[in-house]
Amino acid sequence: MPSVALSLPDAFRQALRAYESGRLADCERLCRAILGIVRDHVDANHLLGLVQYRCGLWNEALASFEKARALAPQNAALLNHRGNVLKQLGRAAEALASYDQALAIRPQYVEALNNRGVTLHDLGRFDDALASFEAALAIAPRDAEAHNNRSITLKAQKRLSEALMSLDQALAIRPSYPDALNNRGNVLYELKAFTEALASYDSALAIRPDDADTLNHRGNILKALKRFDEALTNYDRALTLSPDHVSAHCNRGLTLHEIDRVEEALTSFDKALAISADHADALCGRGNALKHLGRFVEAQASYERAIAIAPDHEFAFGELADCALKLCDWDLQDRLAPALRRRAVDGKSVINPMVLFGYGDDDALHLAGAKQFAAQRLGAAPQPLWNGAVWRNDRIKLAYLSADFRQHPVAELIVGLFERHDRSRFETIGISFGPDDGSAMRARIRAACDQFHDVRAIGDREAASLLQELRVDIAVDLTGFTLGYRQILAHRPAPIAASYLGYPGTMGAHFIDYIIADRIIVPFDRAPCYSECIVHLPVSFMVNDCKREIAEAAPTRSEAGLPDHGIVFCCFNNHAKIAAPVFAGWMRLLHAVDGSVVWLSRASDAVMRNLRAAAVAHGIDPTRLVFAPRTAHLADHLARHRLADMFLDTLPYNAHATASDALWAGLPVVTCAGRSLAGCVAASLLEATGLADLVTHDLSQYEALALRLARDGAAIARVKARLAQNRASSPLFDTDRFRRHIEAAYVTMWERWQRGEHPQGFAVEPRAGAPETR
Repeated sequence: MPSVALSLPDAFRQALRAYESGRLADCERLCRAILGIVRDHVDANHLLGLVQYRCGLWNEALASFEKARALAPQNAALLNHRGNVLKQLGRAAEALASYDQALAIRPQYVEALNNRGVTLHDLGRFDDALASFEAALAIAPRDAEAHNNRSITLKAQKRLSEALMSLDQALAIRPSYPDALNNRGNVLYELKAFTEALASYDSALAIRPDDADTLNHRGNILKALKRFDEALTNYDRALTLSPDHVSAHCNRGLTLHEIDRVEEALTSFDKALAISADHADALCGRGNALKHLGRFVEAQASYERAIAIAPDHEFAFGELADCALKLCDWDLQDRLAPALRRRAVDGKSVINPMVLFGYGDDDALHLAGAKQFAAQRLGAAPQPLWNGAVWRNDRIKLAYLSADFRQHPVAELIVGLFERHDRSRFETIGISFGPDDGSAMRARIRAACDQFHDVRAIGDREAASLLQELRVDIAVDLTGFTLGYRQILAHRPAPIAASYLGYPGTMGAHFIDYIIADRIIVPFDRAPCYSECIVHLPVSFMVNDCKREIAEAAPTRSEAGLPDHGIVFCCFNNHAKIAAPVFAGWMRLLHAVDGSVVWLSRASDAVMRNLRAAAVAHGIDPTRLVFAPRTAHLADHLARHRLADMFLDTLPYNAHATASDALWAGLPVVTCAGRSLAGCVAASLLEATGLADLVTHDLSQYEALALRLARDGAAIARVKARLAQNRASSPLFDTDRFRRHIEAAYVTMWERWQRGEHPQGFAVEPRAGAPETR
């Protein structure tokens, strides 16, 4: 109770000074003493509510404000503060009404206009929020907080340049404004201006070093710059300061996943979800980690929960669609397909175009999806490093960029080309951004390149700057949007960029000039469905290494779990490529051919369970699906192809490297050609090996051809003999001939650049190497 010598006005002034100096306990004690004397003291109730608000006692604060409001309903400041506490309680509509009441009393109340704008932003009413902030700025143009809040709404509307300008205005008024510095870093992050963003976060932390949010955001920048250890340090520091910081747990998980510490990533996501069970980003990240670990059923559940919480979640739908492919869950695929096609082009979901290949062979859709994906992942186009200059190196410098310079199908196919490049005309540079597995293949690729650079630990802009410094003439992307893709070429470090081999479709990106293909996989009349200019190699687009070894000894059928007698239909494709109509055809073949089996690669228990259940649904004994375990060496895997009678291809996504493996091992491939690049590769390979008669053009023909061969042992033997005879002379397996063809393509690209011409599609002639322009 105030001293008898202290009047109530003096007691209130003392309470107010205590509040302003941060002595909240003293302020509360004085307010309660005043209210003990005068229960209906408006200002004491109001001030007590502010203390309770500062202490996070939202319900108590609201009760105090309501007492004061009953006594002074026309107090604009009170209505503004009441709105703040209602907002904290999640009662946004009531908060908005309270701000509107305050503004009806005091129309030029800048603080209420600001708070109203923040609430409208939270309600997703961005245009109304901007109008409120701009009304505040019309009254107080030097209100840094209004400029800062306006920027947050502009960022939500993807108006990033305007958001940055608004933040610069806030900082011109108040240079040491940590919230604005932090938000400026967030906008620069979205603009991919990572170095500038990092500087902005550092400035914010210099003012407020223990801000967990800024440390979390700084970690995101370091992650984008591939400085993973530093990113983890920032997340860990944020979590030391704020152990329940869900975003920091989630971002830590994303970083651990990216550096292949997937089990640890899963732990981070689980910690985030223990704090906030409905955190959609953590659920999606957890799903990705589970999918990486082959735990597809758990991953599916995590994605579905994320979508239930946030139906428009940026990533969850596309990841669920991918999970459905990997599970061979065809019912789920059918349910997702219509929405997948819509979401792929409307920008509401980030969907890797690789997923679309499994849902159909509409290459117009593939282009639209790729364009959307490229725009989403890249953001604003970065300033190009190549400025149009023309130069001449002693030799044409080729830079091959890949995440797969390791024991991987892309490496196995292309290493022979690297070893055979004409070193008098070409200098080859390997740019690796994938893991170093320490394999003999990694060492072989490194030795085959004139230069080899591992850029895993540097950001995309830095890696692009390296290519620029090396004066690379032609950059060849071997990864596209497959696992581990990077956006190095988006910075346009070289005058010519081409997509080849690793990614079976258009990139939909302005920074890729050419796609290296052939007349079968990408006919020139499909040019409208490709953002790149099409280059036709004379035979097949696929390179092969003619040094690939096949083990002399193969297991017996019995040792491989196959029947000693009967037809073995083989498909060692990725299980995600197995579509329901193709599988149904396989089951009809098993019905028609007694004692036959389908031989597949071993998969996760869930996938094998789904495929066996599907066999039963078709009336087939599930033991007639035989799953082959992985072998330690490719040579042993190639050798066991001898146990099969024919390789049955998939559609809409063909066998690519696996079809090449089968043909190299002497196993005929029966394919059905689709309409897109991904669905025509096997047809290209068969044409190049003189087995075009094994190419069909609808699934009924495909099934009929496989059945005819299965019923005629002599016919299978003749096809195998023809393949064995052709293999020795086939252009598909003549690495040196392929080298001459692709080098002719590179020279044509280079000569066009030298003449100052724009990229244009062309075909390389098989003999003279003179390209035919299209």
